[in-house]
Amino acid sequence: MKATDLLKRQHKEVKGLFKKIEKTENARTRRQLLDQIATDLEAHMAIEEEMFYPAVRELGTRKAEEMVAEAYEEHHVVKLVLAELPQVDPEDERFEAKMTVLSELVQHHVEEEEEEMFTSAQKLGADELEDLGERMEQRFEEVRGQRQPKAA
Repeated sequence: MKATDLLKRQHKEVKGLFKKIEKTENARTRRQLLDQIATDLEAHMAIEEEMFYPAVRELGTRKAEEMVAEAYEEHHVVKLVLAELPQVDPEDERFEAKMTVLSELVQHHVEEEEEEMFTSAQKLGADELEDLGERMEQRFEEVRGQRQPKAA
């Protein structure tokens, strides 16, 4: 699977988890969904930062450099919000507010990646994107396995 297709699939999966958490009232279920979102986002950001962004940066254009720099900063903000969520009670109104902010941050990031960065990434060529996608998928599973939430 091409790297961009893999990332799009992961974007869609996380979006679905955000929709589920919005519709869920049960505090325990909300916490479980948050843990899954956090695990998936952390693994997703890891493969982007370790593999995809460096490949895009190698295109050597100013636009690629700017997109990658902004993407790293957006990841930084997502990580800050994720770090605060374990301390917030899922029944607290702040939980919903933080989830909304996190969802909006992620959605903005996804839109920019899919509309701009993925277009530029096509310049890497189909074979490179395919190879990169396979390596990224393997690394994603590895990272996600290391960060799986512990059963309560």
